[in-house]
Amino acid sequence: MHHPSQPTPPGAPRRALRHAFSWRALKYGSHASLFTVIVLAVVLLLYKVATQHNQRFDLTQAKRFTLAEQSTKLLQGLQQPIKVLGFYSVAEREREAFLDLIKQYTPHTDKITYEVIDPDRQPALAKQYNITAYNTVVVEGYGKKEKLLRVEEAALTNAILQVTRTTKKVVYFVTGHGEPGLNESDRNGYNVAKQALEEQNYTVQELILARQPTVPEDAAALLLIGPRRDLLEAETEALAAFLGRSGHLCILLDPEMAPGLVTFAQRYGLEIGNDIVIETNPVGRLVGGDYHMPVVMAYEQHTITKELANVMTLFPLVRSVQPAKDLPAGITAQGLAQTSAESWAETDLKTLQEGKTTFDAGSDRKGPISIAAVATIAVEKVSAPAPPAESTPAVPEPSAAPRAARLVIVGDSEFANNSLFPVQGNGDFFLNIVSWLAEEEDLIALRPRKGGGGGPVMLTAAQVPLIFWLPVVLLPLSVFASGALVFMRRKWRQ
Repeated sequence: MHHPSQPTPPGAPRRALRHAFSWRALKYGSHASLFTVIVLAVVLLLYKVATQHNQRFDLTQAKRFTLAEQSTKLLQGLQQPIKVLGFYSVAEREREAFLDLIKQYTPHTDKITYEVIDPDRQPALAKQYNITAYNTVVVEGYGKKEKLLRVEEAALTNAILQVTRTTKKVVYFVTGHGEPGLNESDRNGYNVAKQALEEQNYTVQELILARQPTVPEDAAALLLIGPRRDLLEAETEALAAFLGRSGHLCILLDPEMAPGLVTFAQRYGLEIGNDIVIETNPVGRLVGGDYHMPVVMAYEQHTITKELANVMTLFPLVRSVQPAKDLPAGITAQGLAQTSAESWAETDLKTLQEGKTTFDAGSDRKGPISIAAVATIAVEKVSAPAPPAESTPAVPEPSAAPRAARLVIVGDSEFANNSLFPVQGNGDFFLNIVSWLAEEEDLIALRPRKGGGGGPVMLTAAQVPLIFWLPVVLLPLSVFASGALVFMRRKWRQ
């Protein structure tokens, strides 16, 4: 017997739909709550790890918030505590700049402590340190104090260096042959280099060998920079005598100048070419140079150049300097810096002065060309005087190893003048030479730059079209392509 189906109670579909929606809401709500709890737990865990392992990332083009290599090396070598006191009022804007800078120093050493002092609230302490102006920083340590009035890494690092050095070494500049003036502030002078040496705790003095035929005994390094005329024979022999007693000498000799020094260098296994290096690599054009200004980025392994990897140095109008193939006995020599493979040493200087230059395979030398070299000369040990007959030492003292003489020659002096000293790695290269000659290898590093901010961005020929195509064409095209792909997928699913 057929029974008709029972009619659906009124409101049943609505109750079933409401039940389904309530179950789905509960399900997705619980998932969302669980996901929120997990995210919060991860965030808290990351926050705890971040507070225990603080890490800064400097994304600025000039690396304004990263200490220079010399600063970090100096901090890591501290043996005694250093206290840095910043005297700032609460309202001073420079107060925050000081705190931001000094906080970059403390992660590299546990020897530095710092304190910010308001001179108005602590006048007795300000009087104790003889503070007469706001925004004054005092670096105290090793029994000495240094005061500075500007807040920047170069000044602070130099102040720390000043207090850690127990003695000042003397660097002499030979004068009297048309060398650039140490106190001249024009583009060709050497006032910037002199100030940089003094900030590295050197005493800089001039020396006229024509009046004083011997180099002073306290000379840590002797520099002969860009002489326009040859030295007198007595002066040249004074240089030889200085090397003979284990002296350390640097000669920066421009093309076609002082031929007597070319003969002098041959005694010590270094050959100075009668040429001018021509550079055809386009890198020099990016820094405003021409084919007379090689841009060097290739350095041989040496203490002077070990920190200059990937750093450019510029040498306007430079001659070749290289070690001789057959070195005299007791001398070791090597190159320091080389030009690119696209350069050559031009020997036809007369044609070059007329503005014409072409590579002549018969007389010119193809690059890379060495434009700086170093020689180490073994000096025979001078025997100590015999003790008096009545004195009989119980234990004879061991004799010290002989100190070797050092000679560095660069085929250009303009690279370290006032106009080019701050450019790229020129100043670092010059100061590294002096530090090596003065036997202060711990100072050899890339030094902090004065002033803040970055310089202009220089683009290569390959980077210029990339800057146009990437933001103007490729990025908008990728957005359009993504939208078209999403539209096509939705249409295909329908």
